[in-house]
Amino acid sequence: MSTSTLKYAYFPGCVAQGACRELYQSTGALTKALGIELIELKKAACCGSGTFKEDSQLLEDTVNARNIALAESLQLPLLTHCSTCQGVIGRVDERLKDLHGKDPSYVAQINGLLQKDGCSPYQGTTEVKHLLWALVADYGLERLEKQVTRRLSGLKCAAFYGCYLLRAQKSVTYDDPFQPESMENVFRAVGATPIYYRGRTQCCGWPLSSYAPKESFSMAGMHIQEAIASGADCIVTPCPLCHLNLDSRQPEVEKVIGKRLGLPILHLPQLVALALGISPKELGLDKHVVSTQSVLAKLK
Repeated sequence: MSTSTLKYAYFPGCVAQGACRELYQSTGALTKALGIELIELKKAACCGSGTFKEDSQLLEDTVNARNIALAESLQLPLLTHCSTCQGVIGRVDERLKDLHGKDPSYVAQINGLLQKDGCSPYQGTTEVKHLLWALVADYGLERLEKQVTRRLSGLKCAAFYGCYLLRAQKSVTYDDPFQPESMENVFRAVGATPIYYRGRTQCCGWPLSSYAPKESFSMAGMHIQEAIASGADCIVTPCPLCHLNLDSRQPEVEKVIGKRLGLPILHLPQLVALALGISPKELGLDKHVVSTQSVLAKLK
């Protein structure tokens, strides 16, 4: 794909249009500043965040085959900015591409269901790509670095990859699923210092939060404390569900672990857009539960 004409079918997902509206804002601001065109898939459905397959694998596959087919009809890659959406939709795409050869009748069954709904068939002709991969592989870090107008020098950033981005699919083309570096490389490109700590590739605890909140918040608290102990000024995540557990639930986390934390949690596009000179207000940095003022103070 030519770096001068980057264009994607944009799948914003549910959380970025609801509880984490600032992610939707900052993705729009960042891609506009970089000259990346997004065609939002207004007719797309929730990916199910991994729950559909607990009832029916066919349900998860059909819903997300439809999402992918919407992008295919535009002849564009499907862009997500949610690790969970990436993991679920990417996994379905991977499965169905494999089944095209091994079990074409299953893919035909899915396409029959899509046809009944008046949808285009799934063909397996595009790619599901997270915003992180688009920045690293399509836009390019050297090009990104040239766009920086406010180097984030002195800001120490701890990545929190979470589970789905790295290990939901059988293969991760753009990084090592156990020793990733893509987010840290983005940090370096915008002038920030990467902080490494044990929990950066582990689960945030969100999947447990509805039925085992104490255990969920203990997990989140452990990761946040490790990041603080390693010297982080903030955690940066490519997943809004991780953001919910680490930011909006941080007051509850503090109660469970009996310790004050106060560590800001940024969405990936917020961090990058700050380095491009976009205002904190435009990026929704005033919408977080944990104040981001300590991060902004480092940039003055």
